[in-house]
Amino acid sequence: MFVQPKINADLPPAEKLVTLGEFLGWYPDGYEGRFELHHGVIIKMQPTGPHEQVAGFLASKISVYIERFNLPLFIPRQGLIKAINTDKSAYIPDVMVLDNAAVRNDEPLWQRRSTITQGATVKLAIEVVSTNWQDDYLLKLGEYEKLGIVKYWIVDYLGLGGKRYIGDPKQPTVSIHHLVEGKYTVATFQGQDILQSPLMPELNLTTAQIVEVGQ
Repeated sequence: MFVQPKINADLPPAEKLVTLGEFLGWYPDGYEGRFELHHGVIIKMQPTGPHEQVAGFLASKISVYIERFNLPLFIPRQGLIKAINTDKSAYIPDVMVLDNAAVRNDEPLWQRRSTITQGATVKLAIEVVSTNWQDDYLLKLGEYEKLGIVKYWIVDYLGLGGKRYIGDPKQPTVSIHHLVEGKYTVATFQGQDILQSPLMPELNLTTAQIVEVGQ
């Protein structure tokens, strides 16, 4: 179903699939809402308060890490990732770590539309799981893998995902995906496990700490 957020009088008709260009033209500059484009359909993202607390906590920890080690990276407040080989899908990660030089030199849509088209520009994408957990474990994982995003975290702080992903009985899990020869490998972390990511080897963050923020 086409979602019609009440922010613009010139929305496309409900039966019309939208291209990325139309979506970006419709999306007003500076608007604080969050919308994604899934196969031509505008999807309104409605995160809960705890979801936003977890995302903000992760962004804060990673920002401090970037500053501490003077890494040539930054975290945008909000930005889109265009899906590969289509102009009808674009996603907003809950946290996205970008390469400064790549944004400046390789991203033609960044200056005007804060949109990423090259997977190499994204050093880390993080999705905090909500009730539509299939999007994070299936849809976005596949899209980010095809695009070539080297690191993808799925932060399932409520243990909502399928048992095949987080075990039985289900429990809060952080799944860290790393791109190897074009395919994601995955390591899962629960409880007091310290997250292990080559991008930030000294982060010293546990799954339990993340879960506590969202309670």
